[in-house]
Amino acid sequence: MQTPKKFVVNGTEFEMSSGNVYADLGFPDAEEMLVKSQLAFKISEIIRAKGWTQQEAARHSGMPQSKLSLMLRGQFHNISEAKMMETLTRLGRPVQIVVGPASRKKSVGPVQVVFA
Repeated sequence: MQTPKKFVVNGTEFEMSSGNVYADLGFPDAEEMLVKSQLAFKISEIIRAKGWTQQEAARHSGMPQSKLSLMLRGQFHNISEAKMMETLTRLGRPVQIVVGPASRKKSVGPVQVVFA
């Protein structure tokens, strides 16, 4: 992890984000948590756009309402990315997984979520 860039404005010190708040806070599974947060946000957007209650959304998604509620409140540590992608498909959104070319710079490639 790179050293964070710091700067001062009016006597207050700030630190630039890496773009992943979970990495900034030192979570060991930061990449996975970022992906899950993006998926949960999209699921929340879809539910809001349809005007559904959590009970209606649970019925359509096939996820228990209690688990859906936890996910929508950011408590998705125990929900797999696969389950979240399945939820998106049940909500009528196609999910596409694209594997890109190998990176010469890193031995581990990044995981990104892109919404069309």
